[in-house]
Amino acid sequence: MNDTRDRIVAAATAIVVEGLETRPSVRAVAARAGVGASTLRHHFPTQRELLETVWEKMFSDQYPDERIHDTSVPARERLLECLMNLLTPIGEGGQAREFWVQLLRSFEGIVSNTRTKSALADFSRGADARVESWLDVLSAEGAVAPGDRSRQVLFLLTVIDGVAIGRAMPASGDLDRARERGVLEDAIDAVLTP
Repeated sequence: MNDTRDRIVAAATAIVVEGLETRPSVRAVAARAGVGASTLRHHFPTQRELLETVWEKMFSDQYPDERIHDTSVPARERLLECLMNLLTPIGEGGQAREFWVQLLRSFEGIVSNTRTKSALADFSRGADARVESWLDVLSAEGAVAPGDRSRQVLFLLTVIDGVAIGRAMPASGDLDRARERGVLEDAIDAVLTP
């Protein structure tokens, strides 16, 4: 990326991360990046393109995936590592419960707030794109079973969601890492070639 484009993405990302706006306006991003609106539009003709770039940057920063490309490590192990990284911010036990409480509080009123719904949809698309990119890498190596890619992505993310919620449930006896790993390995085996 060039310096101006980097500044625009950094400004938009900062606005989202700081919670100032879930879908930052062109004017706010341009002002924060120190560029004119026309310069921003030159680099990002639509707000959707800007937001997709922001979500990709946020996912890349939060969930590094360089090892997905390391063919010296078995595909199953690389995908497991990437999926486990998705669980890192959630924590375990009390920390996981607090994570879910805060998440649910932050989305109170989501039904009536179109901007919040749009931000959540953007986040969901970002997660889908991230997992799909991992499967694309492994597919190019012949490691992914044939099938509907979007369904494979949904399946893996649904399992991740279940494990994440399981971490927060006190009745589950706080899932241990070995059981989590086993569940994720079962899910991975369902999408990789035998």
